[in-house]
Amino acid sequence: MPDAAVLPILATAPLLVAVAYFDLRYMRIPNAISLLAVALFAASSLILPPDDLMQRLAAAAVVLGIGFLAFALGLFGGGDVKILASLVLFVPISGLNDFAMLLAWGLAIGIALVLALRKLPANWREGWVGLADQRGIPMGVSIAMAGLAYPILGSF
Repeated sequence: MPDAAVLPILATAPLLVAVAYFDLRYMRIPNAISLLAVALFAASSLILPPDDLMQRLAAAAVVLGIGFLAFALGLFGGGDVKILASLVLFVPISGLNDFAMLLAWGLAIGIALVLALRKLPANWREGWVGLADQRGIPMGVSIAMAGLAYPILGSF
């Protein structure tokens, strides 16, 4: 059973599945998903100790700042940055290293998965913008994998 500190992230599972779908299908992550995640965190933050809450907000702000720099450099999409920053809110400070490792694995697996799916015949990929040959990699898939894996594999 997961630690009580990571239970709120379990509630993000449907949002993370939607992130992966929208990023693969359209190469866009709707702002509504990130806003729902932040609202979900706001509701769950009532049970967090004040110092833990402030540390999580600071960590998310750092991720958002670095993410905007990565966006400006063309390394990440804006939706990827927003959902990653909102997801970091759900990770206890003591678990950030584990989450970063899961994100790194998620990025490697997600990129390999997308590249493999791009080998499918074009008619099978039709309508899936994230699987188009000349597009970037939909990082929302990797971010979603890390968020879904964290409650299970965090503190491995």
